[in-house]
Amino acid sequence: MTTTAVAFDQVSKAYGEVRAVDGLTLSLHPGQTVALLGPNGAGKSTTLDLLLGLKQPDSGSVRLFGTSPREAIVAGRVGAMLQSGGLMDEVTVAEIVGLACDLHPKPYKANDVLARAGITQIADRKVNKLSGGQAQRVRFALATAGDSDLIVLDEPTTGMDVTTRQAFWATMREQADQGRTVLFATHYLEEADAVADRVLVLHRGRLLADGTAAEIKAKAGARRISFDLDGPIDPDALRELPFLAHLSVSGSTVRIQSSDADATVHAVYGLGLYPRNLEVAGLGLEQAFVAITEAEEARTS
Repeated sequence: MTTTAVAFDQVSKAYGEVRAVDGLTLSLHPGQTVALLGPNGAGKSTTLDLLLGLKQPDSGSVRLFGTSPREAIVAGRVGAMLQSGGLMDEVTVAEIVGLACDLHPKPYKANDVLARAGITQIADRKVNKLSGGQAQRVRFALATAGDSDLIVLDEPTTGMDVTTRQAFWATMREQADQGRTVLFATHYLEEADAVADRVLVLHRGRLLADGTAAEIKAKAGARRISFDLDGPIDPDALRELPFLAHLSVSGSTVRIQSSDADATVHAVYGLGLYPRNLEVAGLGLEQAFVAITEAEEARTS
């Protein structure tokens, strides 16, 4: 891919002594669906603010489609759905969506935008009378009111039920299939695992990991082991198992994360234990995310 939708080049942003973004360099390309992950305070919101021109970097540069964020937004190339974005009171859903379409340089028909966001049935309802999930769908409609090349979403499915989430992500996949870049920050890691074809992990303003969900899981370098034991369980003995990264015991069930599952399971039998219902599997994205960030915390502390 020769076109770059988003380019961060050694971007830093500090608030006093806190470096929210620290030398961040990354590029996003058309057709990618990208999840932005990180613990609280990792710099996700500041990164999105810099991308959208809501804040200016202390150093480095941010370019969207080869221009400044402001130029790209004025040209209608960017649609954004921000977690903190407010909605005007005392106007109807149809009115606010219609206004967004009127203001967009390359607008869609308002009725099509309402239908895509699944809010046609509440078009006549006042915005301040909406539920949390309905308000999120209105914000999504505003972000997709026109033919934008980049769609930026901050915690987009907060407050949505399962069915609405599924419909929302089906629409986002359609957007990416049409060549648009979709960038979303989320705390729902199962969504990132299921939807994103690229995952970025931020930690203290730095890019800690960048790859597919499968590559992020592999980077964690651990596997999950679970089994049941009869009789009393000695957690102290289990903590001596080789290659142990994490241990939890709940009733008769033991759950382990290990960097060498074969050696750990062999050692379990070496303790004279006879595990039942033994399962060994790769880490899910959530476990991998925790393992990667905890390892970085341990390294830098």
